Amino acid sequence: MIRCQALQWGPPRQPLTPPLNLQLASGSLTAIIGANGCGKSSLLKVIAGLQPALQGRIEVAANRLGGLAYLQQQQALDRQFPVDLQQLVGAGLWRSQLPRRTRQLRLAQALADWQLSGLERRPLQALSGGELQRALLARLGLTDARLLLLDEPAAALDEAGQRLLWQQIGRWQEQGRTQLVVCHDLAQVREHIPSTLHITAAGCVLATSAQPIGAAQPMADVA
Repeated sequence: MIRCQALQWGPPRQPLTPPLNLQLASGSLTAIIGANGCGKSSLLKVIAGLQPALQGRIEVAANRLGGLAYLQQQQALDRQFPVDLQQLVGAGLWRSQLPRRTRQLRLAQALADWQLSGLERRPLQALSGGELQRALLARLGLTDARLLLLDEPAAALDEAGQRLLWQQIGRWQEQGRTQLVVCHDLAQVREHIPSTLHITAAGCVLATSAQPIGAAQPMADVA
């Protein structure tokens, strides 16, 4: 699903890591971890095609128009944009060819699944941080994308919201979707995500989540 060859990314002429060779299988679930500023979010943007790599190649076995869905951090969203919660979530169906009634039912179910029923007409600026995050996740789930890139999906979620998140990530894995999840909560990573890509300035390490952080040596070639 994802293959990186001698990939480097970061600010112009300032690569954040040594060249990375990485291959992630279709249907895999991987957490991206590391210190602030190490390049976790930037890597997702490079994979999504939103930011150019400094060098190397990246191959994604998913059409970037519809086959890939990217959950950005909330601060990148314009809360003054004149749409309500239902319109925001419903945007996940914009490429769907399903009948209108079926789309309506899927939208209603997504709102119910993320405990957003009753908030349909609330404008973005009137949503709490947790409500907005659940709406963004609901929109993501309505897409037909086989590759999901989630940048800090637990941000702003309370305990109940986090339970919904991890349950949904589990369902997406059962559906065979490939997921890359930027996450800072290592306890949650160990509980819910089988593998981690640890990014450091010395290199990247792909390991099982059960392995203690730092136990493996950074390496430029990860497969």
